[in-house]
Parts: sequence; C-alpha cells; structure tokens
Amino acid sequence: MQFEIIPVTPFEQNCTLLICPTTQDAAIVDPGGEPERIRAALNRLSAKPRMILLTHGHLDHVGAAPELAAQLELPIIGPHRDDAFWLDALPQQAQMFGFPPQTAFRPDQWLEQGAQLQLGERRLEVLHCPGHTPGHLVFVDRDAGLAQVGDVLFRGAIGRTDFPRGNHAQLLRSIQERLFPLGDEVRFIPGHGPMGRLGEERRTNPFVGEGRVR
Repeated sequence: MQFEIIPVTPFEQNCTLLICPTTQDAAIVDPGGEPERIRAALNRLSAKPRMILLTHGHLDHVGAAPELAAQLELPIIGPHRDDAFWLDALPQQAQMFGFPPQTAFRPDQWLEQGAQLQLGERRLEVLHCPGHTPGHLVFVDRDAGLAQVGDVLFRGAIGRTDFPRGNHAQLLRSIQERLFPLGDEVRFIPGHGPMGRLGEERRTNPFVGEGRVR
C-alpha cells in the first residue's frame, strides 16, 4: 500500500491518502479540512479517489468530507454509528474551536468491527476501537503491515478521553486487545504527529506499554 500524509487544519491532523500501487485507486482518510490541498495531492500522485473513510466524528477529521464527497462524487464510509452524535454536533464543534461553519451530515455507510473494504487490489480490515470516541475505527492493511489508527494511539501517547463519551479504560483495552495483537512490526499512521511501530509502543509507551506504572 502506498500512502501520503497531508497535515490539515490548525490542529495538523493527518489526512492520509491510501493508494493501491497496482490500480492507483485511492481512499481519502480523515479529510479534516483544506480540500484544495487534498485534491492537489491526488492529482500530483495520479491517484483515482474511490472513497472517503472516517475514523471518528471529530471536526478536525471530518470537516472537508462533505465538500470532497460532492466534488469528487465519492461515498463517505465510516465511522461506527456510535459516533453519530459527534457528526450531528458539527455546527457546535466548529463554533467551539473557531473553524468555519459546518453542517451536520451522515455517512453513506456506517462500519462495524470486522468489516472488509476493497481498495483496488488491497484489502482494508475495520477494527472498532472505542475510547477516544465511542465509534472510533481503525483501518488495517494486514498484507502491508500498515494501520491508520486515528486518535487511538500516538508515538509515546494515547488519545484523549476527556471528551463526551470518552472512556479511558475502554481506550486501553482497544489498544491492548485490538491494536497490539496486529504485530510488533506493524507501522501505524496516527491522527496527529509522526508514524510509529506497534512494537515500540507496546514496549515503551508510558500510558499503555509494558513499562508503565500501574
């Protein structure tokens, strides 16, 4: 799987283009804003956008999804339906964080744990990883050893759980029971900041790693 990370919005959210190297079919993951930059990257890479994937319903991850869906005639897929309340609250989120006005929307398809998505000749597995939000998803290409983890896990950190319906214990279980079993060599793209490897976080992450203070 080829990929390109495009940090967008003042929150430097990692919008990611996942691209099948054989067909050039592309998924736009978490287009939080700056749709013109995302379209320019697609053109530069000669990628063929097929879908928009959302890990969760926070504004900095979904803000440009409706505009791109309309412009490029793409379906919006994900997150899990437990994040519907976040998508309904997009106008309030925009006002709270000083973003341009937003309109609530619903995706064309909700996703569940274990769903499979085909992107050209690549297959993405869907993991439901609640905790940061109740409907948070992770997208995994097992053959490529690559996971798009949104705001569940970061290098040396984990996602916040102080938002409505966040749950710290649930977040730790999601990481320990669904992410770490993917394997130590799996690379992950977080929602913000640099990429990492699951094995390094399993060993050293101060919040969920083996050496943490319990």
